Amino acid sequence: MRFNKLDLNLLVSLDAMLVERNVSRAAERLHVSQSTMSSALGRLRTYFGDPLLVQVGRGMELTPRAQTLKEDVHDILGRLDTVVVAQPQFDPAKSDREFRLLASDYTLVTLMPHLLALVRQQSSSVRFQFAPLPQLDRPHRALEGGEADLLICPQNYCSREHPTEILFEEEFCCVVCNDSPLAEPGAMTVARYMAADHVVTQPSGVDRTPFVSWFMEHHGVTRRVGIKTFSFVSAPFAVVGTEYVATVQRRLAQFAQGALPVTLLPLPVSMPRMQLAMQWHRSRTHDSGLVWFRRLLGEAVRRMNGGDAKAVAPASASAGNVWPQPL
Repeated sequence: MRFNKLDLNLLVSLDAMLVERNVSRAAERLHVSQSTMSSALGRLRTYFGDPLLVQVGRGMELTPRAQTLKEDVHDILGRLDTVVVAQPQFDPAKSDREFRLLASDYTLVTLMPHLLALVRQQSSSVRFQFAPLPQLDRPHRALEGGEADLLICPQNYCSREHPTEILFEEEFCCVVCNDSPLAEPGAMTVARYMAADHVVTQPSGVDRTPFVSWFMEHHGVTRRVGIKTFSFVSAPFAVVGTEYVATVQRRLAQFAQGALPVTLLPLPVSMPRMQLAMQWHRSRTHDSGLVWFRRLLGEAVRRMNGGDAKAVAPASASAGNVWPQPL
């Protein structure tokens, strides 16, 4: 089928190449030969009068024209998939659909067990693919590139271009080893917190300062970094047998306390709660499978919180919701 002299079948090939930035990987993605994909690229270059993909070093980069096409082409195909291909009703008991979720290891440890338990009650064939959040500065690009169906991340990292729903709130606390002098009642003062060596989490491939570090820096709280790790889950483990302090999400800290000789202490400084949100591509809002998935995530949050969607263990003082500006 043609539209304005363009073979619309080529849009699928174009989308794959713009996402993969590689002819061979695009061919593998669509289960066609490399020569077929190369031929499609040639026809697309002729139609648009632009090379679209150019060799730069050992890789390929998108031309400015291809950059402008990328999101629009993927959006068009996503809408077609939702309207034409997707089934109007989603039956988890009969579906073998794979849902692709991007989330931190913190989310996988605290929320996913509740989700998977609920899924098991409704389906034995639905599948999931979990992957880390890439480029936390712009995680929504994974939605736009077709790499994920849904992402879960702090609300301030979400894009304004796509629908977002707050899942739950989280607060932070201090985690120290039971044998540390800082574990003694009243020992964790602001001065001793600032003087201690800290375990700080910096996710891989993220240039932007994580929220905890951002908040401390902007409120005059300096910390000496003793250990820097890419994993939220590893932070409580790093304090065992040391006098390090880790500032950790309370749910994760409580989980770790059940397995490690650690003590949880209130932060000596007031910090706002973090809002965890889920986001999906705007073209997938009415995808019946994703509607089911999003609803189940909400149920998983209520199960995690014992019935209260925003519940979190009692904290010390709260400073209000002071966040960096959304991206």
